[in-house]
Amino acid sequence: MSIVDDLRNLILDGHYTPGDRLGEVELAESLGVSRTPVREALRRLQSEGLVEIVANRGARVVEYPAEDLETVFELRARIEGLAARQAAATASAEEAERLHEVAVAVKEHAERDELDLVYRLNAEFHQGLVRLGGSTVLAQSISSLIHSPVLLRTYSSFDAEAMRRSVNHHIEVAAAVRAGDPDWAEAVMRAHLFSARASLLGPRKPRKQT
Repeated sequence: MSIVDDLRNLILDGHYTPGDRLGEVELAESLGVSRTPVREALRRLQSEGLVEIVANRGARVVEYPAEDLETVFELRARIEGLAARQAAATASAEEAERLHEVAVAVKEHAERDELDLVYRLNAEFHQGLVRLGGSTVLAQSISSLIHSPVLLRTYSSFDAEAMRRSVNHHIEVAAAVRAGDPDWAEAVMRAHLFSARASLLGPRKPRKQT
């Protein structure tokens, strides 16, 4: 495992929490390496959105207000729900079968607790679904959300039940696409993302009455 993987896992596992300073000297000592690979790892994690590097102030773990996370999941549910609907209406049998294969692979790696592979295959599944929908606008809209650090944090927050539910949603979405059922595909995709939101953010607070 690389230094960037080690540091990413420390952040996602909660060893370093949002807002924590990430000193190069301290990290180098704790990881048993020189400062150079630590500096490179911090730059890589900055590109992933997990770390913020400020001139003359160093690096820290990025903070995301709960309101922003709510917005990310709301956007994804709307956009990817529509993408799933369009994919079910237009995908060929061969394309639907490939989507199913990726969904099964996600489940298999999740059962082996191979989170990095789960993350990559999950992104492939969601990107593939959007691509099957055939809309450039949808693809551009969802790209940054699929790769956002919110996704990494979501998976790290899953317990065993939430992970099973998530990977089974993938398989059910693929089944809906294979069946050519847009309503089914959209409903499951929206449920999938709202379930992920609950795993990351917990119970939703009741809205204030006006």
